[in-house]
Amino acid sequence: MKNKRENFAKYFFAFCAILSIVFVILIFAFLIKTGFSGISKIGFLDFIGTNRWKPIANAYGIFPMIVTTFYITFLALIIATPIGLLSAIYLAFYAKKEYYGILKQGINLLASIPSVVYGFFGVMVIVPFIRDTFRVSGSSVLAGGIVLGIMILPTIITLSETSLRGVDKSYYEGALGLGTTKERTIFTVIVPAAKSGVITSIILAMGRAIGETMAVIMVTGNQARIPLSLLEGARTLTSNIVLEMGYATGLHRESLVATALVLLVITFLVNIVLNYFTRKV
Repeated sequence: MKNKRENFAKYFFAFCAILSIVFVILIFAFLIKTGFSGISKIGFLDFIGTNRWKPIANAYGIFPMIVTTFYITFLALIIATPIGLLSAIYLAFYAKKEYYGILKQGINLLASIPSVVYGFFGVMVIVPFIRDTFRVSGSSVLAGGIVLGIMILPTIITLSETSLRGVDKSYYEGALGLGTTKERTIFTVIVPAAKSGVITSIILAMGRAIGETMAVIMVTGNQARIPLSLLEGARTLTSNIVLEMGYATGLHRESLVATALVLLVITFLVNIVLNYFTRKV
């Protein structure tokens, strides 16, 4: 009886794993079939490399959206990485027990807040602040980067803290025994030893930032152009799909599906990089 239960569990878990792979293959197949149709009509280089997106004039160039997606993502990482890593260090090595629980609950809450709430916060607080400070419209790449930076903080903090705590205690105790200060031990011994997990947290946060839609739509201005400064409005790949899919038809719709395919390929490449660093670092 025990063997039957074990076999059932084994095959059930295998079925679930295979089903997950099948879903990924089906998504890829749909996007490739529909997306390639649009790309073949537009031309791959025209679709990827031109900066004019005007469906009314049959112009479908997504280069501005690709640039903006990476622009905002890297800005968010620049904001979130140092704050997230230092927060993780504080939680792992400095926070007292009575404060740790409160801070940890706050970080978990930050991770569970819906993206539309982040977007609303950005519209009501960050955009007016930028508008009043720099005398611009406020809806900009900078606003998107700040909002995304806040959104990915929990990912970096949680995974980095876990990695820091996972370092063998002998590293910490040995460095202190040699007369090194606590701060020097953390930054020269513990953090380098945990770099694989820290890098993983940053790459996962990057993946979430690339795929974020609602909050970005609300604060970036959604202008299909290459931003020349942080204070200009722009549009990401995800925003482009959401804003126009509801009324798109024909080649316009196929080009949006092709945009989704490009986004999926970018996400896939991010995962490849993640696996590489996980194995090599």
